[in-house]
Amino acid sequence: MRHKQKQIIIVGDRVLIQPDTGEKKSAAGLYLPPNVVEKQDVRGGIIVEVGPGIPVGNPDEISEEPWKTNNNGEVKYIPTQAEVGDYALFLSKASIEIKVEEQDYLILHQSAILVLIRDDLNSLTK
Repeated sequence: MRHKQKQIIIVGDRVLIQPDTGEKKSAAGLYLPPNVVEKQDVRGGIIVEVGPGIPVGNPDEISEEPWKTNNNGEVKYIPTQAEVGDYALFLSKASIEIKVEEQDYLILHQSAILVLIRDDLNSLTK
């Protein structure tokens, strides 16, 4: 994701979220009960960037002498379930707030996401 002068690179199985503004009903049409909003245990937002996933090694390359393996620098990943454009409902405690060029974002591991809401049009364009 690019801003004017900066590029945001998300690593691992993390996602970058543009948080909701605190309305009772989200942009995705999801209604959050007042007790959930007040406690801020659960938050929601639009995913604007996802990391490549969890890096994994190739089981065929495991040997008794791992220093002799030649993986030519290629890294393989288990991709995230989350996609750019999804609406995510997630545990607030698991998120880290950042600000990039006056825009607020949240970073969290995919495992903190409780549910994803995906517009059918979003999945058809991929």
